[in-house]
Amino acid sequence: MKKLLLMAICAAAVLAARAAEQPVTPQAKVELFNGKDLTGWVTHSRTNAPGQVWSVQDGLLKCVGKPSGYLRTEKAYANYRATVEWRFTKAGNTGVLVHMNGRERIWPACIECQGMHKAQGDMYFWNGAKAKELTQGVKVPRKGADAEKPVGEWNTYQVICARDTVTILVNGQELNRATGCTPATGQFGLQSEGAQLEVRRVTLEPLAP
Repeated sequence: MKKLLLMAICAAAVLAARAAEQPVTPQAKVELFNGKDLTGWVTHSRTNAPGQVWSVQDGLLKCVGKPSGYLRTEKAYANYRATVEWRFTKAGNTGVLVHMNGRERIWPACIECQGMHKAQGDMYFWNGAKAKELTQGVKVPRKGADAEKPVGEWNTYQVICARDTVTILVNGQELNRATGCTPATGQFGLQSEGAQLEVRRVTLEPLAP
């Protein structure tokens, strides 16, 4: 009983600390991935599988895809343009998570910007996340045709978080936009959900004035 109480107190303290954190609005370009290690990131996985889901090799951030989980920033952010340059080494499912809040789980309250092969641009709203365009279920489908490059080629995936509006662009083509989003701030993350991929850049930039 004492152990359970202690665990509950610790969990509450973690939640309180994350809730109290003030989101950062970038004033200049921020390189979230330094090309050397996972400084500034936190990992979470469904199971404690042997091996490392995320690693840095030859200047690239690599994900083996299993078990399911994510790599998220330590800091919370608001009002930014995020750019992820990535490629599949083996096609599968992944994604960009924005406005991550609450306890660590699969998946926390957040907006998933779908990165799955041949489905990039869809949006999913997890554990209480909402948008005006979300009329049923958890999915807001993309509005345009597939803009993804073939497996093995580099893609530029951008997410613009402007107050409560989230916009997705794949290789310069706008594919989705959701308005009235809640939450509208939070940690930024990358999914491990089956795909083997490499990432060479993760940046945040200020929004245009």
